Amino acid sequence: MSALISLPPQHTEPHQISDTQKMATRLPNQIFLPNSNLSITSQQSKLTGISFRPVKLPRSTGKLTLKCSLVDSPKTESVGGDIKKLVDFLYEDLPHLFDEQGIDPTMYDESVKFRDPITKYDSISGYLFNIALLRKIFTPDFQLHWAKQTGPNEITTRWTMIMPFVILPWKPELVFTGTSVMGINPKNQKFCSHLDFWDSIKNNDYFSVEGLLDVIKQLRPYKTPDLETPKYQILKRTATYEVRKYFPFVIVEKKGEKLAGSTGFNDVAGYIFGKNSTKEKIKMTTPVFTQAFDNEQSNISIQIVLPSEKDLSSLPEPELEALSLRKVEGGFAVVTKFSGKPTDEVVAEKEKSLRRAVLRDGLKPKEGCMLARYNDPGRTWSFILRNEVLIWLDEFSLE
Repeated sequence: MSALISLPPQHTEPHQISDTQKMATRLPNQIFLPNSNLSITSQQSKLTGISFRPVKLPRSTGKLTLKCSLVDSPKTESVGGDIKKLVDFLYEDLPHLFDEQGIDPTMYDESVKFRDPITKYDSISGYLFNIALLRKIFTPDFQLHWAKQTGPNEITTRWTMIMPFVILPWKPELVFTGTSVMGINPKNQKFCSHLDFWDSIKNNDYFSVEGLLDVIKQLRPYKTPDLETPKYQILKRTATYEVRKYFPFVIVEKKGEKLAGSTGFNDVAGYIFGKNSTKEKIKMTTPVFTQAFDNEQSNISIQIVLPSEKDLSSLPEPELEALSLRKVEGGFAVVTKFSGKPTDEVVAEKEKSLRRAVLRDGLKPKEGCMLARYNDPGRTWSFILRNEVLIWLDEFSLE
């Protein structure tokens, strides 16, 4: 059986009519067969570089069915039980994509076809060149979330790739999440195709102008101080927000007045500057959080995150009774980033927009939200301020 290119549901327009289907509608008595060994599936919306020859079909042929294959193999062939070994191989091999060890090139066809929205290669040498180029320019951090069989000769992986662009002075961090569909040649049990689909764009066909613009917009400057932040993992990045998994962290907090206000900041900052039971000075971190615990924002807390080496048992008690120490258990949160001065009006609009987006996508946001401010507004230009609005989720499944 041939290796199918299966677009994930989120990237497919269910009622979109492809150019091939339109052609078949106009010519009901003939089908255009590709002169190459490729055949076409009705799920695909665009084909390039393929010539066609007309072949007459009887009128009783019925519904036109087209299938796309990247390998020339009998329909009855499949990798079978060996596909589990290939899944296990990817779990072992892909974490080395950008390290000194690298991937095992012997597991790929010489003519392996690689496509992402802005890059394409048709050989293992081009495939390896692309990896080496990304490693040199970006020093990427590749995180494999899962790999599983999704067709007779097909494995799909889900991943996150974080790429600090060290060439630019402000070192912007490019983040991509998505899936890769790996086609398998059943004749030699090697990977013959690798197709990437980004979560952040709709048009994943090469060459995607939308994909290029997605790269460019991530190059804009944000200033993040060189301080410790709460640890999190980016699980998914869409066009409008990130889904993060936060790990537990400890905060010192005091009741505040407004989500975008600063009431109480001097008191929580005083705790880390030595106003505590042992006069200990504690390292500064970023961001400063203000949290609304309900949608009406009637209960506000201003918070400073404490260094990760600290836990509740090792921290001194606050001098002020109005301060408290608390462990945040972490969990899943959706986050949107923005610059400029975070006024109450701006933050309220960002929260509403974010909540609408996650509800539209079928996620379950909790009540309330958080504002994260990473910079001292008195010492940082407004257009490079890094601010974020976070909403905690009840649950999240990375499928």
